[in-house]
Amino acid sequence: MNILIVQGPNLNLLDKRSKEHYGVLSIEAIHDLIVQKFPDDEFTFYQSNDEGALIDIVQTADLDYDGVVINPGGYSHTSVALHDALELCSIPKVEVHLSNVLSRDSFRKELITAKACTACISGAKEHSYLSAVYLLKSFAG
Repeated sequence: MNILIVQGPNLNLLDKRSKEHYGVLSIEAIHDLIVQKFPDDEFTFYQSNDEGALIDIVQTADLDYDGVVINPGGYSHTSVALHDALELCSIPKVEVHLSNVLSRDSFRKELITAKACTACISGAKEHSYLSAVYLLKSFAG
């Protein structure tokens, strides 16, 4: 499979964020882990703090990829525009969160973007990404 991994705001600074919520791995280490666990698949990794840039890459994902793993970060709670781009994207999409959003602040419990995805995984730290790739491969048959 050819899979796009999209990551939103502040994920480029994982090594500076709460280890309790986000784990100990940097985003680069998570990328390496994904490639190591799924050597037969192709991955493109994209991270941006800009909502518009995330929307742009999601809007064209179904032209080049078989599936999308997306961690929209804080935009998952606020971005109707990113939700709409995901809804228009015709390939399977799995939203991931490193932390367990349901056990955190009340505003984090509303996942606007997840409603436009095929599945959502939360709280398994780096294993959230691995589980998402596994799900995408399962959806593909």
